[in-house]
Amino acid sequence: MSDSRNHSRTPMKCQVKVMHPAIGEILVNTRDISEGGIFLLTEDLEMPPIGTVLTGQVQGMPVEAPVVKMEIVRIEPAGIGLRFVTA
Repeated sequence: MSDSRNHSRTPMKCQVKVMHPAIGEILVNTRDISEGGIFLLTEDLEMPPIGTVLTGQVQGMPVEAPVVKMEIVRIEPAGIGLRFVTA
């Protein structure tokens, strides 16, 4: 399997609130982040299919973090890979 990522990943541990009508609001942890996306540790949670756009917000910041749109681009046993959606 080739690695077609455009951005290098940085390990990062934080909590993200993920929102979508199919799953409601859930809190999950991150594994890593890059300029183009993020990997969320969802493990046993049932997630929507690849191509679904979710919204997410980092939790525990000194000020309220922005809510961003993210598209599911990869599903693994440990979690999901998301691409940040711009515009």
